[in-house]
Amino acid sequence: MSKKIVLTGGGTAGHCTPNLALIPYLREAGYEIAYIGSIGGIERKLVADYNIPYVAIETGKLRRYFDPKNFSDPFRVIRGYQEAHRFLKEFAPNVVFSKGGYVGVPVVHAAHSLHIPCIIHESDMTPGLANKLCTPFASKVCCNFPETLKDLPDSKAVLTGTPIRDELFQGDRSRGLSLCGFEEGKPVLMVIGGSLGASSVNKTVRDNLDALLEKFQIVHLCGKDKMDNLLLTRPGYRQFEYVKEDLKDLYAMADIVLSRAGANAICELLALKKPNLLVPLPTGRGDQKLNAASFEAQGYSIVVQDDDLPDVLLEKIQELYDNRAQYIAAMEKSSQTNSNRIILNLIEEVALPESSD
Repeated sequence: MSKKIVLTGGGTAGHCTPNLALIPYLREAGYEIAYIGSIGGIERKLVADYNIPYVAIETGKLRRYFDPKNFSDPFRVIRGYQEAHRFLKEFAPNVVFSKGGYVGVPVVHAAHSLHIPCIIHESDMTPGLANKLCTPFASKVCCNFPETLKDLPDSKAVLTGTPIRDELFQGDRSRGLSLCGFEEGKPVLMVIGGSLGASSVNKTVRDNLDALLEKFQIVHLCGKDKMDNLLLTRPGYRQFEYVKEDLKDLYAMADIVLSRAGANAICELLALKKPNLLVPLPTGRGDQKLNAASFEAQGYSIVVQDDDLPDVLLEKIQELYDNRAQYIAAMEKSSQTNSNRIILNLIEEVALPESSD
């Protein structure tokens, strides 16, 4: 029997990369895969590596505040719905899996109108507006945090964690050390600044570089255009704007990690069992603060607020390193680290209900 699935989600890499992590599992299970994304979103570029059909539709942002585009975007959403409906009717998938973002809204609504079952995934602790609009039309709603379950319908909510790319588990510590020019035997601190709003993290690390380098070698993923050229030759300190293929080796090399608290990033840290110090983004709708608080409560992380970081960075980094075994032990007890298989089983259950009876 032929099996088909449509993946959707985009606008940011976080609304796409978990979908990409599922693709090898879906292929292994015999699914024909297509992807519906936005016209200008980053997901189009990310999906290109996977040799699956990409269907671009119109999208409109859903805002809770006044903006002149609020008058035109509803028409773009309607057009996106029509485009999604046309493709879904033609492709006739067994199931749609939506990772969220604004592009998912017209796709899920179109699928529902065609009686195609949908599974959606919420990364953050509190559901975003796009997923709130999709939940009534979903068969199942996957989530990352135990606290999220209370915000979702009991009959639909499933605690799954986030799909993680298998290649991240295949890193080699010695390759990471060689890539950075680091020595064996001295601990490695990995700093994931990211490209959005991480200037304060980058600055605090560099302001404390002398003290940090006494005890750690540091690999710093600092974001596009955020490298410090004056520090390019500093022994024990290696900067990258962005890393793709070699990320697995840098993770394998890292003893501890300093990071923002985006849902996908921290779920990778959990899956890889990397002790971490989280500094949630101080702006936005507050989801990073909630994500970080949940990980701290479960014993996976130390959390420091952005404003406090300059005063406590050295102390908290040392505390994390000294107690790293405790954090690893807590992460090893997590039930949210086999997400790819859990979600694939849900997809099979929803897509082929007769065979799962």
